[in-house]
Amino acid sequence: MQLSERDVAPIAEKFREIEVAVNQYVVGNANLIRLIAISSLSEGAILIEGVPGTAKTTISKIMAHLLSASFGRVQGAVDVQPADIIGVRIYTNDEEEFILKKGPIFSNFVLVDEINRLTPKTQSALLEAMSEQQTTIDGVTYPLPRPFFVMATQNPYEFEGTFALVEAQRDRFMFCAPLTYLDARDELEVLRRDQAGQLIWKNYADTLTPRLTLEEIEGMIRTVREVHVEDPILQYITDLVMATRSHSDVRLGASSRATLALLRGAKANAALEGRTYVIPDDVKGLALPALRHRLIMEREAIIGRISTDTVINEILGVVEVS
Repeated sequence: MQLSERDVAPIAEKFREIEVAVNQYVVGNANLIRLIAISSLSEGAILIEGVPGTAKTTISKIMAHLLSASFGRVQGAVDVQPADIIGVRIYTNDEEEFILKKGPIFSNFVLVDEINRLTPKTQSALLEAMSEQQTTIDGVTYPLPRPFFVMATQNPYEFEGTFALVEAQRDRFMFCAPLTYLDARDELEVLRRDQAGQLIWKNYADTLTPRLTLEEIEGMIRTVREVHVEDPILQYITDLVMATRSHSDVRLGASSRATLALLRGAKANAALEGRTYVIPDDVKGLALPALRHRLIMEREAIIGRISTDTVINEILGVVEVS
């Protein structure tokens, strides 16, 4: 179908409402809030890497409420088993059959806190859900609720009692966003809000009202899919991904999932801006979160402290839209 500005206007308008609602409690993190919105409209997953106390969990709870989404949370720990996440089939004597006791994965919005504290076996339980929006229990496949969105967090500076995500697991995440401490101005604003009693969670939560229904979100997802993308933009996305595979500092470049993440994310970003078409800046603005976690650097580059962000920015400076 041919989109008009009237079709995408509600998406941009609702996002502005959500931004205002989140910022009434959360200070800063504007880029993360936008990235979560883009991921939600693309039915993707997002990995947040940051130190404790940067409002990762708080933002996810607020967003789930504003989107009318059922919320499931998994707290990472070494003793968490796959069944604790996806659920288990239990035999009941009364009904004389197996019934499914669903885990938190059967939610619209799933938060996996400190995912790198889960063992590799438990981490793998998320792979099917994130990639195919379904899960298999005792040989029976169950579809997950729609829309479905996963947000995972991890502290990249803490290694004791953690298990690094394997590359296949990281590649399932549409975006990866780092979170750092607030600057001095925002830290001061936190103190002022606390003094004014604005950081009491119960008081704030009581004022929260959903801004969207699940049906509206589904409709917006369908609208985003119809955002127009010209061939030069498609070629630009392809050139960016191919450049990661031939860069001298990169041992393993971005996969085809990165190509799709850039395309789908660019469409969602265009809709949030009230446009029915994608421009190069939509792609450029998402290059870092879509690519940084998918590149494996050469050993020499790691020794030389050349980061994936440095490589991506270099590629952005060289590759042009044809």
